Amino acid sequence: MLYESLSSDKLNDLKKDLESEYNKIKAENLQLNMARGKPAPSQLKICFPLLDAVDSSSDLISEDGTDCSNYGNIDGIIEARRLMAGIMDTEAENVIVMGNSSLNIMFDQVSRGFTHGYLGNKPWSQLDKVKFLCPVPGYDRHFMVTEHFGVEMINVPMTPTGPDMDVVEKLVEQDEAIKGIWCVPKYSNPTGYVYSDETLKRLAALKPKAPDFRIFYDNAYCVHDLYDECRLPDILSLCKESGNPDMVFEFSSTSKISFPGGGIAAVAASEANLKDIKGHLKFQTIGHDKINQLSHARYFKDADGIREHMKKHAEFIRPKFEKVLEILSGELDGLGIGEWTDPKGGYFISFDSTLHCADRIYELCKEAGVTLTNVGATYPYGKDPDNSNLRIAPTFPTVEELDTATRLFALAVKLASVETLLK
Repeated sequence: MLYESLSSDKLNDLKKDLESEYNKIKAENLQLNMARGKPAPSQLKICFPLLDAVDSSSDLISEDGTDCSNYGNIDGIIEARRLMAGIMDTEAENVIVMGNSSLNIMFDQVSRGFTHGYLGNKPWSQLDKVKFLCPVPGYDRHFMVTEHFGVEMINVPMTPTGPDMDVVEKLVEQDEAIKGIWCVPKYSNPTGYVYSDETLKRLAALKPKAPDFRIFYDNAYCVHDLYDECRLPDILSLCKESGNPDMVFEFSSTSKISFPGGGIAAVAASEANLKDIKGHLKFQTIGHDKINQLSHARYFKDADGIREHMKKHAEFIRPKFEKVLEILSGELDGLGIGEWTDPKGGYFISFDSTLHCADRIYELCKEAGVTLTNVGATYPYGKDPDNSNLRIAPTFPTVEELDTATRLFALAVKLASVETLLK
């Protein structure tokens, strides 16, 4: 039954029924949150043994002879570099391990573009205009970083195989002011899409007009599979093969592998880029938390150890995704009022209102006690031009809470859509 095919009388009758159902749920005074991609407390318990990997009786000398209890080694200890390289599908020599946050590393890299420039190119602060390409819908915190620095952000349509490469290629080849593109190549936030091999090859083979153009390649969900393992080609190797060895900064962390905010983070790049980064790091720090790096390396041992650990995470997360998708399908299929993604990993589900009433859906959910990510958050400047996208984060609530929250969400979609059609 397509809602758009209903007469005004039938829509009004449906509206009364939906309002009655909505008011009953609203009276329950719910307090449920599907706004942020956080692991649940019960899920994090599988990480607790990591805390015992290093204790007061441990030998704190790393393989390369670094005393992890003291200053030094801005590259990160070799065990941690090898661990992170393993999940990023690159080589340890391409990796620097830093603190606990890959977002922090990304922020620093954008900042360095403005203050010093990359590899001898003019600092962006001396330019009239700096632009970034932003596949949308995308990750709000990426957009917040570039907005913070006054970068002009350009929307690029996101497809199931990655950003629309016809658009990307045309823009970067014509405009020297375009200095970067944000990418989440695997289980993109919020769609859960995975970049195809063709998309990755076309990214690596870009011919940007700006010599200091960089792909900000946030490989946040590189091992976050819910079903079969999915592996992407090494973007550094692809860029090198295409004659663009310096065009990519790759980022990752263990924030949703071990402890959010308590893990380790890394950047992978070409030899020239790493030398450039370390040229700044030597002024910025005398070394990051090597005891935490050692703990992670000794607990997980290698990338295969991390992948086995991630299977435990998947056992917690998979039923939650399945519950949300089951309810969305059961409640909304065939009504013509919404579309949603079906991710096989990552932390989010992307929903689009086909009647462009995302703000009203958000308001109805909020009024009834279910918190969603702000409307527009998945677009630069917080402005969704179609007023359609909503990001659902299923991981934090329990399955029972998700059942309630998603049924309310589906009800809000129906009611907002009927209201829109009646207007």
